[in-house]
Amino acid sequence: MIVAKFGGSSLANATQFQKVRDIILADSGRTLIVPSAPGKRFDEDEKVTDLLYRCHREHEEGISFLPTFERICQRYLDIASGLQLTLNLQRHFDEIRQQIASGASADYCASRGEYLNGLLLAEYLACDFLDAAEVILFDNEGIFDAEKTNVRLKKTLENHKKVVIPGFYGSSNDGSIRVFSRGGSDITGAIVARAAQADLYENWTDVSGFFMADPRIVHNPKPISHITYHEMHELCSAGATVLHEDCVFPVSCAGIPTNIRNTNFPVHPGTMITCTAIQREDFAIFAGVAGKKGFSLLVLEKETPERSWAFVQGVLEGAKSCGLPFQYLPSGVNCACLLVESKQLFRFVDDFKEEMEKLETPHLLEIENEIAGIVLVGYGIVHNRETVNRIYEILRRQEIDVVMINQGGGELSTWVGVPEDKMEMAIRAIYEEFV
Repeated sequence: MIVAKFGGSSLANATQFQKVRDIILADSGRTLIVPSAPGKRFDEDEKVTDLLYRCHREHEEGISFLPTFERICQRYLDIASGLQLTLNLQRHFDEIRQQIASGASADYCASRGEYLNGLLLAEYLACDFLDAAEVILFDNEGIFDAEKTNVRLKKTLENHKKVVIPGFYGSSNDGSIRVFSRGGSDITGAIVARAAQADLYENWTDVSGFFMADPRIVHNPKPISHITYHEMHELCSAGATVLHEDCVFPVSCAGIPTNIRNTNFPVHPGTMITCTAIQREDFAIFAGVAGKKGFSLLVLEKETPERSWAFVQGVLEGAKSCGLPFQYLPSGVNCACLLVESKQLFRFVDDFKEEMEKLETPHLLEIENEIAGIVLVGYGIVHNRETVNRIYEILRRQEIDVVMINQGGGELSTWVGVPEDKMEMAIRAIYEEFV
């Protein structure tokens, strides 16, 4: 049994729908299909989800949303016409238009992109349509309820042989529509795979899997044939964007592999993501490198010399108390460093400083902004004693300041902090050094 999720670029128009059908029919195991809303058809085009959010915003601002809404309707009518479908879309358009005019939430508006695309795809494939609002469950605070969803979805799927389930959204206890963060159809696909106890979760997009570095930064980087969930999550946390990082847990905890495939090049095997490293001869030590801008580094150093972890524990408790999330924690007995997204720091820095004042240990606090976090990922990097030296030396030769460098204790990743304006140069230098 295969769960196949198709992204917005894979379902942007009628031609792409035809490619999707051919892929599904090529393997009888593809019985659970999760579609996104239509994406861009060309570079200057707009995604349907963006247009739906605009409808909500225009209504909130007292501007007529009808011109934007008509553009959305036309996208679906063009797809239906190109596929010669007979689905009555007008009644769905009328309902959505009425809901927006009545003040529907942003979540409801955004979710209709996947909902309408799911209806079209279900008719085109001649299979059942299952509204995600019936089986993807959130609590009234908007927090996804994984276990309740798994029970409901597993039972519901028993009644369907082949079904389309729209991605991205679900519903709360009160029936209101809730959505995941952008790209959340990846999460829906993983949730469905877990509930169905699928043999494989396929994620079809417009690229043939992962590369060892961002092709926009590194010219012609090597593809990754296999990678583990842990490695992928590390790369996603530092900027890799092929897959939504929150979709990892449902399938990894169930031991279900994920295959990233290209709808426009279906014969390519793509990247296989598994729980354990397999077939790693091509990059036994180094799996990939990724980077992300917009970090700040908080350095807290206690002024007293006694060796005790109480200070670091106090810093962590303070961060937790004020709700300050941090990305990485390179620390010692007398010093704690928090790598924090700058936008999060801006929200919580005053509360964090107040929490630090409550510590009885005298300390210094320094904050360095405009930092890019770069992560090198791969089993074996930590065991390579020359890794840190090689990174530092190659960046020194490029005259790039190293703000932070730390090998993780999980035998998986090495984090490097550099000035934001040097991130691309640093990634290219690191890639060339190791690959």
